[in-house]
Amino acid sequence: MSLTELEQDAAALYDAARRFAEKEMAPHVNDWDEAGTFPLALYRKAADAGLLGLGYPEALGGTPAPQALRNAVSLALSRHGASGGLLASLFSHNIGLPPVLRHGSAALQQRVIPPVLRGERIAALAITEPGGGSDVASLRTTARLDGAEWVINGEKVFITSGMRADWITVAVRTGEAGSKGSAGVSMLVVPGNAPGLQRSELRKMGWWCSDTAHLRFDNVRVPAGHLLGEEGAGFRIVMTNFNGERLAMSAMALGFAQACYDEALDWTRQRQTFGAALVERQVIRHKLMDMQMRMGATEAWLQAVTRRADAGDESPDWVAQVCLLKNQATQTMQFCADQAVQMLGAMGFMRGTRSERLYREVKVMMIGGGAEEIMKELAARQLGL
Repeated sequence: MSLTELEQDAAALYDAARRFAEKEMAPHVNDWDEAGTFPLALYRKAADAGLLGLGYPEALGGTPAPQALRNAVSLALSRHGASGGLLASLFSHNIGLPPVLRHGSAALQQRVIPPVLRGERIAALAITEPGGGSDVASLRTTARLDGAEWVINGEKVFITSGMRADWITVAVRTGEAGSKGSAGVSMLVVPGNAPGLQRSELRKMGWWCSDTAHLRFDNVRVPAGHLLGEEGAGFRIVMTNFNGERLAMSAMALGFAQACYDEALDWTRQRQTFGAALVERQVIRHKLMDMQMRMGATEAWLQAVTRRADAGDESPDWVAQVCLLKNQATQTMQFCADQAVQMLGAMGFMRGTRSERLYREVKVMMIGGGAEEIMKELAARQLGL
């Protein structure tokens, strides 16, 4: 595919995703936020629009697409839907399914992936535990092989789509009792209706319409064939999955920053103070330009990192760039949300504005997928520092 063809396809996908967001998401997102949930029917609508299967093989019901095209969809849905909670849950399969796609057996892939891409089932990822987040090597949830089944015990927390998920990709510790470190980590796929799985809903600062759960595994049994890859190979699977998650979050954060800019620009053009529109004030124009500067820099960096991803680059330098890009993008979102709320004044403090909602959601974007401090440290190590 030539660069021109890629750009044309990206523009077409962006436009399709924008129309979906404006019709199916934006008119309802305030009510869904207040309700703390959104209709299951939205999954089927997103699937019918070709959004859920983007980037997956045709044989499994998807549509192959490079990261550049997936970014176009993320940008459009974020900018015009303006709800991180909605997107986090609606697309939780994009962190739950990749390990299954890359490392699951053909039979497991056929059982799990197509129904999710059709919007009939929901997939989630469970890594974080009450005692630790990004420190995957220290996780304590265990799985022991008992005949033809794995028996899982432990806890996971802050799991997006954890209340609804029909399939949960879970990081566990296998091997000898008391094994420690990354070598003892494995990945298992757990059915959401497995006996012994308990779920508790968590309340949050933002992402209100996204179901977030605390999971407890009490002698949960899954077939031996639900192991992804080889036993003990889970740590690398998790780390590779994080790279994709962080790149996707960077695109989303940029789209949310753009949503804040759009609302601030529209407001300052309409809002009259002392006989003139706010946008006619130099200080307001400068705030808008500060937002433009940060968004432009983030977009250029996102495009550069994405080109390397689509070229197959998985070098340590590329991993470092992904980590630093996530920080740049979420800081851009933070800045733009803050400035938008400031320009909207009292209205920016009112529930129902995009900027107020995104202002509440900034922190989870800066923490989820790896907190800022973790991103800096990981990038430094990748660069040999």
